[in-house]
Amino acid sequence: MPLVNATPAQLRAYGDQMAVNPEWGPNPPAWATAMAQLDWYVEAKLMEEEQESGRYLELLRSKTPAPNMAGSIEPGELNPALKPHQADIAAWAIRGGNRAIFASFGLGKTLIQIQVLDVFRRAKKGPVLIVCPLGVRGEFKRDAKRFFGVDLVYTPTDADVKRALADGHDFCIVNYERVRDGALDPKQFVAVSLDEASVLRSFGSKTYQEFLPMFDGVPNKFVATATPSPNRFKELIHYAGFLGIMDTGQALTRFFKRDSQTAGNLQIHPHKEREFWLWVSSWATFLTKPSDLGYSDEGYDLPPLRIIRHRIPVDHSGAGVDSWGQGRLLRNAAIGLSEAAAERRRTLPDRVAKVKQIIESQDPNEHWLIWHDLEDERRAIEKEIVNCVSVYGSQPIDEREQLIQDFSDGRMQNLATKPIIAGSGCNFQRHCARAIFIGVGYKFNDFIQAIHRLYRFQQPREVEIHLIYAESEDQIYDALMAKWAQHEKLVAEMTSIMQEYGLNNAGRDDEMRRSIGVTRQEQRGDGWTAVNNDCVDELSQMADNSVDLVVTSWPFSDHYEYSPSYNDFGHNDGDVGFFKQMEFLSPEVMRVLKPGRMYCVHVKDRLLYGSVTGLGMYSVNPFSDKSVAHLREQGFIYCGRITIVTDVVRENNQTYRLGWTEKCKDATKMGVGSPEYVLIFRKLPTDRTNSYADTPVVKSKAEYTRSRWQFDASPFWRSSGNRFLAEHEIEKMNAKTIKRIWRKFSAENVHDSEEHVEIAEKLEAKGLLPATYMLLDPHSHSPWCWDDVSRMRTLNCDQARARQEQHICPLQFDIVDRLIETYSAPGDLVLDPFGGIMTVPYCAIRKGRKGYGVELSPAYWVDGVGHCRAAEAKVSMPTLFDHVEVEDGIEEPCSA
Repeated sequence: MPLVNATPAQLRAYGDQMAVNPEWGPNPPAWATAMAQLDWYVEAKLMEEEQESGRYLELLRSKTPAPNMAGSIEPGELNPALKPHQADIAAWAIRGGNRAIFASFGLGKTLIQIQVLDVFRRAKKGPVLIVCPLGVRGEFKRDAKRFFGVDLVYTPTDADVKRALADGHDFCIVNYERVRDGALDPKQFVAVSLDEASVLRSFGSKTYQEFLPMFDGVPNKFVATATPSPNRFKELIHYAGFLGIMDTGQALTRFFKRDSQTAGNLQIHPHKEREFWLWVSSWATFLTKPSDLGYSDEGYDLPPLRIIRHRIPVDHSGAGVDSWGQGRLLRNAAIGLSEAAAERRRTLPDRVAKVKQIIESQDPNEHWLIWHDLEDERRAIEKEIVNCVSVYGSQPIDEREQLIQDFSDGRMQNLATKPIIAGSGCNFQRHCARAIFIGVGYKFNDFIQAIHRLYRFQQPREVEIHLIYAESEDQIYDALMAKWAQHEKLVAEMTSIMQEYGLNNAGRDDEMRRSIGVTRQEQRGDGWTAVNNDCVDELSQMADNSVDLVVTSWPFSDHYEYSPSYNDFGHNDGDVGFFKQMEFLSPEVMRVLKPGRMYCVHVKDRLLYGSVTGLGMYSVNPFSDKSVAHLREQGFIYCGRITIVTDVVRENNQTYRLGWTEKCKDATKMGVGSPEYVLIFRKLPTDRTNSYADTPVVKSKAEYTRSRWQFDASPFWRSSGNRFLAEHEIEKMNAKTIKRIWRKFSAENVHDSEEHVEIAEKLEAKGLLPATYMLLDPHSHSPWCWDDVSRMRTLNCDQARARQEQHICPLQFDIVDRLIETYSAPGDLVLDPFGGIMTVPYCAIRKGRKGYGVELSPAYWVDGVGHCRAAEAKVSMPTLFDHVEVEDGIEEPCSA
């Protein structure tokens, strides 16, 4: 064995042999020198290993998300007109350089933004810009002049900017509409702030998609809003994308898990929720009141809020029929958008009459704000309500803004408009404390923003909000209230982080790094080893040239996470981060694999969705090709790939990219299904004269027929798809299916009472064991004992999922079996660095080989140990093909 490849333990063993066998070493006079050199070499190797381990640990630590500090400067002396909490936030934002200011209504976001931009304007000696909704410009101009002595110039076009700069004015303001329509280029400013930036919250919207490239390259960007994430914290990452903190697609992958069955259904990883909030709080501040930062709340008490419901009865005799021709019992606006709009129009006279009744029943001098969504509603309000002026979309922008300003200043008694027009940024609390919603809808952000035009700090009176809706809109009303409750929950989560850490990042990094490392666990049996450990650490302890075959399924870059640890290869920033971590594993695989033996890697190309990439359509990331390039760089010889077909219909259900309907509309939009691949690599043999492996895998021609060779040599394989059931699939089953699989398992295997109880306890722990009947009843082999009479045929148990899994599914048996049979011999050691639930060791045992699996997730490892023990005892375990619903037909196998 070359000393250069030896581990410290092997070197020490070599030194011990030299001591016992002097003829191995140099002549006696040089003995002491030789041993000293060997000791030095051992220490050097140890230091090299420690350095490599340190580099790997540093890589894992680098996965902790960090805020963007580009363009940050010191704030210097701030305007004394700012209140303490405003000054703290302004200084924090200036030091950050690109930050989000999420402060409740009335806490002074206007002054904070003016202060922040004023500092950058002076420090960088360049123009700055505020982008704001309609009706807000006057307030910004008034406060800038009063407190800062600065003239804010309205610059709706690039020509106006040029004139302003020529006149010596470098503090500009413009409405969102002007920027979105391309009348003004933001890149000419050194710093920009988006007031009421909730316009960015709708991912995929025209505004978000167009604002990203428009503002790309602006050195310092800020966003300010009171409702950053009204009821879905996933939307917070859109601000991070705009600010340059983290790419939106990268953030989605880092914190949210995909549903392999439904496209676009992303939910946060339960184990990442705390880390998510810590990350967000490193670049965004959440403030509900000054005391969140330790200051007095005097003068910041919200007024009382009364929500008054007005439920309009409807005649259900005209409920109509459904799409099947069946008569409906009740009118229901929640069936769909068209039904909701139709119901709003049918009940319009009654709702307008209720508006009129409410206004006329109170003080005639009261100011009223009437919110509506439909143009028919606006026209009916104008006809029936006196002293009411409307603001609507087809009016000139300047006229709309002037009317909004007139109502804000009390020069107009009643205003009717849509939340999308005047629901953000406007302050109406000085003269108005009464609002009426003439209808309800699902757009919670518009709803909550509209309420807070009146319900805000410094509102002196009790606020009344009247909600008018029809009886047929009950479900819509309930959904809106549920979103409000979720909003309150998220606000509480945000503020708890602020109260815990304040505006200081100290302590957050350490907490976000706690999920690094794993306590090694090992279970062994006759011919198998299953280890719960980081595969890089585990393989580094294995002997050189000790593995006969490696068969594994790589994590598909950052597409899925399998455990809450940063050691997880699925927790990376895209392909670049994934292959950086793989650079630590691949050399270890090369080292432990015997010369001339094979490395078989199961992969699949990744689909990138247009909503994430911003391209508007899906694209394919050739992950398999990148995997080939990586392993070739590591010294492996690429020997080709096996293509495994997949079900295009199932794939379309997961991605919505290959739909027949869309194909008929435009065939150029469609691509093809994405197959799976097994990439075949080889470690070069020591003797390359004939390229035979150092230990050849010899096949008997009598047993290994030409027919089998033709199938094995083909680059196209079909898979039955059969595999172990993943735990989350069992959790989805109803009681009848679990019962049937249990009967099959019990009938085919020797009964073990302890195992019987253990399985039942696992089901109970996950909430899958019914309390009203016995799910896993003992099976009888006697024909005189009938145990198959089902008394539960009409019952169906909806199973509560105890935990969310990210694993798409385990490898299929027949793929693993064929690879093991083709590239190994009986008694060989087969390794899987990403063992999962130990499908590869399981198949290796049953094929007369030795299995070695390494898995990071303790839950998967426990399941895998059970499978290996079953294989050792030659006991069949429940598989996907046991999961067959008689009523629903055979379930299609899931592909990795």
